Amino acid sequence: MIAIDWTALVLGGASGLVMGGLFFVGLALGMRLALRSVSPVKLLTLSAAVRIAALLGVGWVVIGQGGPWAALGYAIAFLVVRIIATTIARVGAPAGRAS
Repeated sequence: MIAIDWTALVLGGASGLVMGGLFFVGLALGMRLALRSVSPVKLLTLSAAVRIAALLGVGWVVIGQGGPWAALGYAIAFLVVRIIATTIARVGAPAGRAS
């Protein structure tokens, strides 16, 4: 039987929920700003670089502190937040009409 470190799994999951939320809030903010910007590619590139670096940096710390169970919790929580964010975006998107 595999011994599961529930504390590490939950702490990694909590970190993943927070970072996933921040990642997708940053994505939404970056998209809104890019749509109003003169140079959207630069803004989106900077936004992506900052969000990815933060996600991987915190993930690295979580793995270092909690080990593989924390990493698993972090990854699962991020995927859960991703599913929620994409579902909200899909439901909230206005239906376009072809003219």
